[in-house]
Amino acid sequence: MAEQILKVNGVEICAESFGKPTDPAILLIMGAQTSMLWWEEEFCQRLADAGRFVIRFDNRDVGRSTTYEVGQPGYTFEDMADDAVRVLDAYGVQQTHIVGMSMGGMLAQIIALRHPERVRTITLHASSNFAPGLPPVDEKLMEFFSKMGEINWEDEQEVLEVAVASSKVLIGSKQPFDEARVRELAQIDIARSNHYASKNNHAFVTGGGTYLVRTGEIAVPALVIHGTEDPLVPYEHGLNLVNTIPGAGLLTLEGTGHELPHGDWDVVIEAILKHTHWLQPDSKVKNRRG
Repeated sequence: MAEQILKVNGVEICAESFGKPTDPAILLIMGAQTSMLWWEEEFCQRLADAGRFVIRFDNRDVGRSTTYEVGQPGYTFEDMADDAVRVLDAYGVQQTHIVGMSMGGMLAQIIALRHPERVRTITLHASSNFAPGLPPVDEKLMEFFSKMGEINWEDEQEVLEVAVASSKVLIGSKQPFDEARVRELAQIDIARSNHYASKNNHAFVTGGGTYLVRTGEIAVPALVIHGTEDPLVPYEHGLNLVNTIPGAGLLTLEGTGHELPHGDWDVVIEAILKHTHWLQPDSKVKNRRG
């Protein structure tokens, strides 16, 4: 479980593993502006205890991985997808199941098309291929972020309060907001980051479009997990993925927002384990509502 710094693609990527390397691998890819810590240790360990070799890592510009000057990321989504594959190389993993949250789900789609030989299955949580005509970000969320104003990124307390408030505005009505847990994770996240403000670079990353228009060509088993009250990537985005990726399964989380709340862990972990049981090709979850 010890973190290690991997030199891949000419950059440093911080990664950590759980479980036995001889078990089927699951690569967890977190969303934009978010470090691997938000794949919480208990969540990772539960997957590992069920017979999976779990790898989580910090994307560029978050956590302990390489950071860039704010506003000038100097890399593309393709580079981030290739980083993930190089992480697999570092752990000696030839094929993996990928679970991607939000932007991580977008990267999972790119990897499945760019490096199909490395992928067994993909699970896309609160993600999208951003096809034309899909609903935009919820207006209330846009209003919230528009009122945030300038942030003093050198003031750790201010940054902490912004992180907590930003997490709260993303939740749905089903689960109560666990402020104590979010605050603790955010404090650790800020303290361990090379340069916390650099996470904003994810908003400036380009590329990926030539792959996302080909989502219908994904040939590995896919599972879509999406909350019905997601204000950032509305539920219709998840339904679009199900209708676009051949044979994709769906796990609907009623009342869940753009989050992975502890109260959903049981059903989400069960679905991931079933989907990643490679000896059961028919194990995808179809239209289950959690």
